[in-house]
Amino acid sequence: MDIKEIREQIEKEGKKGKVADTTYWPDVYDIFVQEESQHYKAMSVEDAAPMMISRINLANRKHLTGCDELGVDIRVGDICYIDYGEAYLYEIGFQHFGLILKLENKKALVVPMSGNQQAYMQAYSKDHPNGKQHLMRFGKMEGMNKRSVLFLNDVKWISTARIIDVKSHLSKESEFFKEIKERAIDCMR
Repeated sequence: MDIKEIREQIEKEGKKGKVADTTYWPDVYDIFVQEESQHYKAMSVEDAAPMMISRINLANRKHLTGCDELGVDIRVGDICYIDYGEAYLYEIGFQHFGLILKLENKKALVVPMSGNQQAYMQAYSKDHPNGKQHLMRFGKMEGMNKRSVLFLNDVKWISTARIIDVKSHLSKESEFFKEIKERAIDCMR
């Protein structure tokens, strides 16, 4: 699909109205859907399933102002199961855990987490001083299946509507939580 051509058509026709009510966009949409279908069919189930889940979550949640509308109450220090959506290489994407560092106006500042054991072993820690500074060992808490690693270089603000469930909690007054915040800030310097 040619993005340049789509942009030119937007400038020509504008963005108003429904796709079905225009002359150009139904054909573009059909090509897009066909290409997406071929893309999905060529993928492994392991890769395709999280993408499909994220698309469904987006369709079901994009109009929500936050996870509270679904009965999910959150607070700073919660370890949540989150749908981060599609991602490029070296970004966290799809469904993973995340630790809430701050809440502000229906958004959460989160540190994404993963149970990837290779990343866990590469992470910096006091007992692994040559480890990667952007990774921080989190360990395993109640409500989690395995030990996890924090991706400090992927801290991001998200809509709380992306939060699916609260799995555990780390007190924001704990020394470990304070260390995580400090390491996340250091990663931005």
